[in-house]
Amino acid sequence: MDLNRATIIGRLTKDPEVKTTPSGQSVANIGLATNRVWTDKSGVRQEKVEFHSVVLWGKLAEIAGQYLSKGRRVYMEGRLETRDWTGQDGVKRYRTEIVADNMIMLDGGAARSGSANASSSGNDMSFPAHANDNSSEEIKVEDIPF
Repeated sequence: MDLNRATIIGRLTKDPEVKTTPSGQSVANIGLATNRVWTDKSGVRQEKVEFHSVVLWGKLAEIAGQYLSKGRRVYMEGRLETRDWTGQDGVKRYRTEIVADNMIMLDGGAARSGSANASSSGNDMSFPAHANDNSSEEIKVEDIPF
């Protein structure tokens, strides 16, 4: 049996870029930085930063776009996927990304564009795309189920 899982905790290097595909599905691209600190043989403290590309789809992408911003700490879990394409210069290029299926926001903080409102239709939590939604129930980041 094979296993393709990636789990990282890091900070966003920029605000999420959320787009909608022609079929209407939301997709978000996120840059995450993780660092490793250690002491080398001579006792000098060393630090190395790694930069990761993360892709989120659907509702997870919408939530990331609404609640995440540069500098926020987040846990991401998903699978590694490598895309390839040919650049305008004719050179084949590759990009390995984490396609996330789980996200946990680790630090507090308000939403980038104010608070979100939810429509109360059973247990389903829907996050509006517009700030002028007339729902009366406020959603807190702590209430999001992941």
